[in-house]
Amino acid sequence: MVERFEKFSHAIFEVARYWHKLASEEMAKYGLKGPHATYLVTLSRFEEGVTAPQLSELCGKDKADVSRMMSIMEQKGLVVKESVGKNLYRGLLKLTEEGKKAADATKQRAALAVELAGNGLSDENREIFYKSLDLITANLRELSEDGLPNK
Repeated sequence: MVERFEKFSHAIFEVARYWHKLASEEMAKYGLKGPHATYLVTLSRFEEGVTAPQLSELCGKDKADVSRMMSIMEQKGLVVKESVGKNLYRGLLKLTEEGKKAADATKQRAALAVELAGNGLSDENREIFYKSLDLITANLRELSEDGLPNK
């Protein structure tokens, strides 16, 4: 059982590490850091814009991180915040034309990375793998919220 835990932990860590390294290399083209890739791709799905709290939920990040990242992306001319009435906090975050180009390029590079990372997997194995990842993620989320049961 301990060996499974070590293998699982190591595999998850390695996937995250290499994925973040690739994302950082891609984002460096825009003077950004790896985590900005998630925000770019997520924002690109919402042409009408999203609020900071919505973006926080969608990306699984806290509001302070969203605020910092959006500020940097605004300075780079990739994001604009449109206020809704007098409430700046509830303003909509939208990609600029330059941001849309960066998001499209990022999505294409991410798709290539995922395709190449899956080399050697059949379509059937790939489908099973993603379903398994979804289930493991959901189970770990539930365990982190509810705590591990005592046995």
